[in-house]
Amino acid sequence: MMRAMVLEKPGQPLQMRPLPRPQPGPDEVCVRVLACAVCRTDLHVVDGELPDPKLPLIPGHEIVGEIEQVGANVTHLAPGQRVGIPWLAWTCGHCRYCRAGLENLCDQARFTGYTVDGGYAEYTKADARYCFALPENLEPVKTAPLLCAGFIGYRCLRKAGDAVTLGLYGFGAAAHLVAQVARHEGRRVFAFTRPGDTAAQALALRLGAVWVGGSDQLPPEKLDAAIIFAPVGALVPLALRAVRKGGTVVCGGIHMSDIPSFPYRDLWEERVLCSVANLTRRDAEEFLQWAGRFPLQVETTTLPLSAANEALDRLRSGRLVGAAVLVP
Repeated sequence: MMRAMVLEKPGQPLQMRPLPRPQPGPDEVCVRVLACAVCRTDLHVVDGELPDPKLPLIPGHEIVGEIEQVGANVTHLAPGQRVGIPWLAWTCGHCRYCRAGLENLCDQARFTGYTVDGGYAEYTKADARYCFALPENLEPVKTAPLLCAGFIGYRCLRKAGDAVTLGLYGFGAAAHLVAQVARHEGRRVFAFTRPGDTAAQALALRLGAVWVGGSDQLPPEKLDAAIIFAPVGALVPLALRAVRKGGTVVCGGIHMSDIPSFPYRDLWEERVLCSVANLTRRDAEEFLQWAGRFPLQVETTTLPLSAANEALDRLRSGRLVGAAVLVP
C-alpha cells in the first residue's frame, strides 16, 4: 500500500487516501516518488478548469523518483535509477504528429496527473518512453520544477527565436528558470509581475533582469519577443503592444482565460502570436543536458505530501515565490 493525495471531485480539496502500490505494465516502470513540484496546471485540474480529468485522480506531473520495478519490455532503464516524469505521459507513436517528432500534438496523448495518475503520492507508474534519466548532480527538490516549468519554459524560449530583448509576463516557477537560461544566452530580460508584487520583482532583479514592472506597464524599449506564463488572456494585447514590428508573443500556458478583443493595429506589422502545447522528448533531453552543465538557481518551498492543499491555496492566491515541492 501507499499514501496519495486524491482528487475525488473538481473544486473540492484533495483527500489523503491509502491505495495499492501501482504495478507496472510491460512498457512501464514503477517509481518511488522523491519529490513532486506543484504546477499551475495542477491548480487548473483541481479547480475544474480543464475538462474531463480521470476521477478519482492523483494529481502532479513534475516528478523526481527512483525506479523500483521495470516492466518486461523495458531495457533502457533499471531499478535504482533516478528519473524525471513530466506532463506528457503517453503518445500513440504512429499519427502524423508523432511521426514528425511533434508528439506534443498527438491527438491520443495522455497526461500525467490529469488523464493518468501522477506524483502526489509515495509511488507512481509511468510509460518508460516518457521517463528521463537525470544527471547525478541534480538534487530531487530543486530538480522537480524543471520537469514542467523548465521543460515548457525551454520550449517557449525556443519559440521566441533569437530575441535579444525578451519580456516575461508572470514571474513564477517557469519564468524564473527561463530568465536564467536567457541570461546565459546573452539575452536581456524584462520581467512583468502582478502590480505591486515586490517579492517577484526582487527575485527577477536578483536573477539578472534589466527591468521589472507591473504587467499593466509598457517596458522602456520595444521587445523582440514576449512569453506569457500568467494564465491571463488580457495580457495578450498588452504584450503585442510591447513587442516591435515582426516581434513574437508566445503563450506558454495550457489554460488561459479568454483573450479580449483588440484592434488589428496591435497585431499588424508582422507580429506573431503563438501558443506552446506540452513538450517533446527532444525538449526534455536538451533542457536536462543544459541544466546538468549550468546549474540553475531554483526557488522552492518544500512541504510534506499531506500539505498539498495548502500548496495549491498558496499558488492560487499568489503567495508563492518560485515553486512549491511536495516530499512524501
